Formats: sequence, C-alpha cells, structure tokens
Amino acid sequence: MRYQSLIAYQKSFLLAMQIFEVSKTFPVEERYALTNQIRRSSRSVAAAIAESYGKRKYPKHFINKLTDSDSENLETQTWLRFALECKYIDNGEFKRLMDESTQVGKLISHMIRFPEKFGSK
Repeated sequence: MRYQSLIAYQKSFLLAMQIFEVSKTFPVEERYALTNQIRRSSRSVAAAIAESYGKRKYPKHFINKLTDSDSENLETQTWLRFALECKYIDNGEFKRLMDESTQVGKLISHMIRFPEKFGSK
C-alpha cells in the first residue's frame, strides 16, 4: 500500500484543493494573512499523513505525525470560522467544508487508535 491509497490522505488532499479554490475569492488584502494561513494548514493535513506513513514502522513516530495532522486539521477549521465571520464564505460553504474536515479528523483518529492496521507494529 502507498500513502496515496489512504482514505484520510485522499480526503484531506481533496479538501485542501477545495479550500484553495474557495480562497481564490478572498479579498486581496487577505493574501498574506487568512488566505495564506488556511491554504498552508489545509495542505499540512495531507502532508503530515504522508509523513506519518513513511514512519509507520515506528509506532510512536507514526502517531506523533498523525497528531500533527489532526492539529493542522483543527487549525484549518479555525480559519474556516474566520472566513465565515468575515463573510468571505457563506453558511452553506462553511458547513460543507467543515463536514469534510470533520470526516478527515475521524479518519485520522481511527489511524491513531489502530496504528497496526496501517503497518505500524
């Protein structure tokens, strides 16, 4: 199995791409603030899952990288809340992206609880 086959990776990558598209509509004055932050944190979710898979032979390292991914996912949710409150996205878009992020969080939590299912010993 490759890390690209992990559902958590696939969903987190897709979410990062959706956030990238949505954030294109944010005001130009947010380019180095909210836009940059939300793009970076959402991309870090998938990147940390990939890193964790590379460390799967070492359970503590595997779980450590997964908790990093989970933290980045929560950061992304915070930036989504800012985008909603600043009226850069509407309630429907916010709910859709938050639901996707919540699903990713559940998948990451499953990997943390059952590392042996992912090749960690």
